[in-house]
Amino acid sequence: MGESDLDRALVERVQKGDNRAFDLLVRKYQHKLVGVISRYINDWSECQDVAQEAFLRAYRAIGSFRGDAQFYTWIYRIAINTAKNHLVSQGRRPPTEDIAVEDAVQFDGATRLHESATPEHELMRQEIEQTVFATVEALPEDLRTAITLREVEGMSYEEIAAAMNCPIGTVRSRIFRAREAIDEKLRPLLPEGKQVS
Repeated sequence: MGESDLDRALVERVQKGDNRAFDLLVRKYQHKLVGVISRYINDWSECQDVAQEAFLRAYRAIGSFRGDAQFYTWIYRIAINTAKNHLVSQGRRPPTEDIAVEDAVQFDGATRLHESATPEHELMRQEIEQTVFATVEALPEDLRTAITLREVEGMSYEEIAAAMNCPIGTVRSRIFRAREAIDEKLRPLLPEGKQVS
C-alpha cells in the first residue's frame, strides 16, 4: 500500500468517526507542517500553535475531503492559509509567494527552519520537540488524554470533561499536572530566564 493509499484509508476511517486515525495523520505530518509554517513564521512556539490550528481546521473540514488531491497537498494548503491568516491577524504582512507543494513534500521533520535559524537553534528546537513528545507519551493515560484533547484537538475544558466523563475541575487538574511534567523536563534545556509557555 503506497503513502497516498494509506492516507486515503486513514481519511476514510476519520470520516466514519475514528478519531485515532486522525491522530495517526497528525503524527505523520506534524513535523512537515511545522516545517512549512516555519517558512512564514520565525518563532517555534508560534509555528506549533499555527500547525495545531491547521490540523483543527483540517479535522473540521475532513468530511468534505474527496481525495481529488493527495491528503498532504490538501492539508498543506490549509497550513499555508492558516499561517497567512495568523500573520494578518497579528498585523504582519504574509509573503506574496507560496512554497510549491513539491518543495514542501521534501521537508523532513521541520529540519529546514527559516534561514535566520542557526544550527544550534535548530538542534535545540528539535531536542525540545522530542522531549515534549516523549514526556507526553510517558504520562499516565488520564493526563495524556487530557493534554492531547486540549493541545492537539483544541477542545474546551467543557468538551474534555464530557469526553472523559469527569468534572471540569478534574480536567483542569490533569492538564495542569501534564503541563507541569512537560515544564519540568524542558527546564534544563532552556537558557536561563527563558520561561516555558
